Amino acid sequence: MYIILYRDAVFTQNRVFSVDCEEALCYNQKSFYKLYFFAAGDWYRINGGKQLTVNIDGLNINYKVTGNGGYVFLLHGWGANLELFNAVADAISEKYTVVAFDFPGFGKSDEPKEPWSVSDYADFTVKFIKSFGCERVILLGHSFGGRVIIKMLGGMALPFEVEKIILVDSAGIMPKRSLSYKIRVGAYKAGKRLLEFPPVRKLFPGALEKLRKKFGSADYASASEVMRKTLVKVVNEDLRPLLKNVKVQTLLVWGDRDTATPLSDAHIMEKEIASAGTDVGLVVLTGAGHYSFIEKQYIFLRVIRSFLKVGE
Repeated sequence: MYIILYRDAVFTQNRVFSVDCEEALCYNQKSFYKLYFFAAGDWYRINGGKQLTVNIDGLNINYKVTGNGGYVFLLHGWGANLELFNAVADAISEKYTVVAFDFPGFGKSDEPKEPWSVSDYADFTVKFIKSFGCERVILLGHSFGGRVIIKMLGGMALPFEVEKIILVDSAGIMPKRSLSYKIRVGAYKAGKRLLEFPPVRKLFPGALEKLRKKFGSADYASASEVMRKTLVKVVNEDLRPLLKNVKVQTLLVWGDRDTATPLSDAHIMEKEIASAGTDVGLVVLTGAGHYSFIEKQYIFLRVIRSFLKVGE
């Protein structure tokens, strides 16, 4: 990807937009007063970070690039967006080109046109990273973002080298389901089948949505129909078998009060990744929950600056 900066001959205003190589050739034929081409990374190193949009397989993806150096990509959790990583990007941008982006279906990015699986998100992420033309990257993922990273490194052939990964309160381990949970799910499914029956749906038009809000998680209740089906696909895939295939230096950072992805998940990941001889370490942030990187931000930033050797 390239960035074009041109000065309008009439209004003498700087305009900025991104293009790929073929588009750049077309734009170059137009009679602009001044035309400058930058590799995307170089442009952001000069201008201190901007949010732009890139089209990946027909989806407009919102992203932000900050800093100077090797590439670090930040993958957010379910229901979140790139803004949650602002402090992280600022903390490491003196050494790295930091790219945060909104996954399809979140933030300012387009929704997928049909329900996606973890594999679909992993394939998308590979294409997005590849669009920057970088050969070596570092990946940091929180929760769902960590799930995508595990999927990428668990068996995919990647067109770039991953140097290190940081998994923060990462998802990916299938929780053990209690009897009460199974009863609750069974009740929801039975009620859903009944309320989807056309005569019943006509008599009680809002009942199905009320049932979803009562039995579903907050993430499920607030999502669109496509993203609800996506969530079901995502949470029902256990990535534990893939962990032994992670062959790059790994840092796990976890809140000891995390109830969404409990600390026991971190210990499982540490053991499984280490079983293949991979260098893996776990940092536990006392008193932090699922958003440990925000709740204990000062300590978290010191930890990742040390791991990424920022300021040395």
